[in-house]
Order: sequence, then structure tokens, then C-alpha cells
Amino acid sequence: MSAVPTSEALASDALPSYAQILDAAARIAPHAQVTPVLRSAALDALSGAELHFKCENLQRGGAFKFRGACNAVWALSDQQAARGVVTHSSGNHGNALALAAGTRGIAAHVVVPEGAVQAKVDAIERAGATLHRCAPTQAAREAKADEIRRATGAVLVHPYANTQVMAGQGTVALELCRQAPGLDALITPVGGGGLASGVAIAAHGMDASLSLFGAEPRGADDAAQSIARGTRVSDFVPDTVCDGLRALIGESNLAALRAHDVQIITVSDAETIAAMQLLWSELRIIVEVSCATVLAAVLQQPGRFAGRRIGAVLTGGNVDLQALPWSMGK
Repeated sequence: MSAVPTSEALASDALPSYAQILDAAARIAPHAQVTPVLRSAALDALSGAELHFKCENLQRGGAFKFRGACNAVWALSDQQAARGVVTHSSGNHGNALALAAGTRGIAAHVVVPEGAVQAKVDAIERAGATLHRCAPTQAAREAKADEIRRATGAVLVHPYANTQVMAGQGTVALELCRQAPGLDALITPVGGGGLASGVAIAAHGMDASLSLFGAEPRGADDAAQSIARGTRVSDFVPDTVCDGLRALIGESNLAALRAHDVQIITVSDAETIAAMQLLWSELRIIVEVSCATVLAAVLQQPGRFAGRRIGAVLTGGNVDLQALPWSMGK
């Protein structure tokens, strides 16, 4: 197969509109789960806030990523879809894209960096994707994905810097605000920024008065640094147990955070692991360490959240039970 021109293969990273997020909700409705919102009196008392946890760990594929991947796959023309899709991912997006491709009966190629969580890699394979390994750097991931795109003609579906992916992730906010009306604020984890940007656009499309927060590991705080410096930080090597949040914030994603005044709260790995344990014990559900950053942020800064109704997105539940973060090193 001849190589596809870059202009055709590379999906747009333009920010989605609120209307596009509404379209995404309709597009993914036949395939995605409407995930529950859980409450905990103990966590409310501990935080001094009224917490509404959106459980995307119970989404198809075990993470919110299915929303964006599904929207991207079903937004392709028949001609584009016939060539298949390709992405690079440490786990959840790759699994989501493979599952979404399966709903349309098309091929999926996933570039996985060395050192990715084995449970997530196994899930990608079970979902039917063709795996391709690369070095554990952003540059290596992107280069390998582009190599496969050129060789196969597959359409690149970037994990977060993709209009349709961001629109799909924004549907989380539509559901959450419908399930828990009258929220004062929303908080999501921040990695590459696909979820945070989509949620920001959707949230302010519904209610411009909503306060928006992002929770970021201190060892991967490129978004916080970028906002503080006024320019995107690109020479950054993350060091955090939160494997799902090690990607650098995308250019368009960062622009959305700025435009919607998303306040970034950085949390230590120790705070996040403690929050993960609380979520497991109080909500009785399995969540990844990355999504525990939202509870860690609320507990770290009670003055910003006390007395408010907070929607907190729990992003995934794909955990390697043989390598829990509070057992590492023992």
C-alpha cells in the first residue's frame, strides 16, 4: 500500500466545539457505557466537601479513553476506516482504540513503550490490536506510530491531541452534570490533557460559572509549569508512579486549559497512593493510581473545596494487581 500523505493521515488537533461534544455523545451512545456516580459519606467528612465520583473505571475497556477512541473511529469516513487506525499508548488509549476498532470491524495498530503496565498491554492484545514496541520516550512513540502509518496507510488517532478524541472525552462532563445537577466544580487528572480539555469545553458549554480543576503528579507537572511560565514545557522527563499521566500536555490541550481557567493542583506520589487506598476502601471499587490524584488534590487543599459540590472523574481501573503501588519495594 502506498504511503498516505501526512495532511490526510494526521488527525486535526483543533479544539472541539461544544456542538461537536454533543455530536460525540450521540455518536458513541450505541457503544459506550453510561457510568455511575458514587458517593461516600466518609470521604465527604474527610474532605469537608460533597464529592460525586464519576466512575469511568467501569467504562468499556476499564477507562474513559473508550469515549474518545470510539468517537474518533466512528467519525472516520468508510474510505478512511478501511485502512485501519494506529496510535501510541502506554495502555488505556491503545486498549480503547482496539475495542473501538472492533466495533467497526477494522484493524488497529498500537505502539506500546517498553515498561508499560503488563495488565494494560495484555488488555490491548485481548482487544485484537497488533502490538508494536518502542523505546519509552515520547519521540520514539511518535516516530514508530508514523512509521506504521506510512507502511500500512492506517489513520493516526492521537491519544489526546485529536479533535474527535477530545470531543469524546468531553462527554464525561455531559453525563456527570446530568447525573449530579448543581455541581460547583469539576476536577480531572491531567496527563496529555485530552480529558481535561474536553471536560473544560463541555462544562463551560453547559454552565460558564463552573470552577474547573486539574490534578497533576508533582513528578509530571509539565502542565502546571507550562501555565506558570506562559509557554509549553517540552524538555521534561516525568518521574511518577502515575503511569497514565506521564505524557506531556499537548499544545491544543494546554490552550484549552488556559482559555477555561483550569486551576492545576500538583500532588505527590505519596499523597496519591494514600488517596488510592481510600478510594478502594471507601467506594469498594478498583481504581488506578493516576485517577486517585483527584481525591489527593481535594484532600491537600480543603480550603478550596470545603462546602462545595464537586464532580471528580475517576479515570480508569486497569490495575496490575501483582504490582500495587503501596506494595512496591517490599
